[in-house]
Amino acid sequence: MAINKVVKTALKALSYSEIDVEKNYKLQRNLVNFTRRHYLKPFYKTWDHKIYLKDHKIPVRIFSPEAECELEGKYPILLFFHGGGWVTGNIDSYNKVCTNMARLTNHIVISVDYRLAPEYPFPAALEDCYEVAKLLFLNGSLFHVNKDDITLIGDSAGGNLAAALSLMARDKKEFNVRRQILIYPATYNDHSETSPFPSVHENGTDYLLTSKRISDYMKLYIKNDDDLKNPYLAPLLSHDYSNQPHTLIITAEYDPLRDEGEEYGKRLREANNKVEIYRVKDSLHGFFALPPRFPQVKLCYNIINNFLCEESK
Repeated sequence: MAINKVVKTALKALSYSEIDVEKNYKLQRNLVNFTRRHYLKPFYKTWDHKIYLKDHKIPVRIFSPEAECELEGKYPILLFFHGGGWVTGNIDSYNKVCTNMARLTNHIVISVDYRLAPEYPFPAALEDCYEVAKLLFLNGSLFHVNKDDITLIGDSAGGNLAAALSLMARDKKEFNVRRQILIYPATYNDHSETSPFPSVHENGTDYLLTSKRISDYMKLYIKNDDDLKNPYLAPLLSHDYSNQPHTLIITAEYDPLRDEGEEYGKRLREANNKVEIYRVKDSLHGFFALPPRFPQVKLCYNIINNFLCEESK
């Protein structure tokens, strides 16, 4: 069903009454966590774990496709990076998403609770995600899963982190990523009136995630303006798109980030990588977190499962 005029009017009102993210990011965090509470914990199986580095630890949560099962060697892995503008969200607020993801894809889902800005600015979040991926790819004994059975997946800022991680893995030559799924990813550094992408101007004021909010998140994420020129922050700034994973990019029709996500897919394709790009009609940024009964979410999982099934052959 298309977004009708009444819904558009309501969305526009909500968009313009948004809080100032830069000044109230902690309030925004609490709001995200509260509205995404998960009440089905007794009906699914998870394990909490911590990965210890020299100066800090990275929490991860492992989601099983079944209520009770032996995980080792039984399922492939989705390594998931949550959205939230690098400033909000955590493994708790994404419990529902990851529970559904494990069940609907028949994969183990490992969700990474990476450090958030502004307390930990760029590249802290990316470094955390990279270290977890490195551990998985280089230590197959953890789940007795072949490294080719590990897929990176992230939505929004998490899609940005997955794309940047794949570039970093190629550059560091420590491991190879075979597959990545980027759901309405942020890939560029400008979401102001000077953005080259029409979707920023067409969808940047009326659909909850505004161009101003994206810009505010990015200001909190960076340490200084030099970070904005870094392709690990904005993958569309890369001068080399070679040797990247088989990539699935899913965008939302009424999303300011729509065009930059699709452009990233085109750049990867031009560099002879295997890429699939799908635009989900009548959808907003964040739709992936809706219940699976929504038609856009159903379609999204059909696309994801076809991609994973094709790659497993």
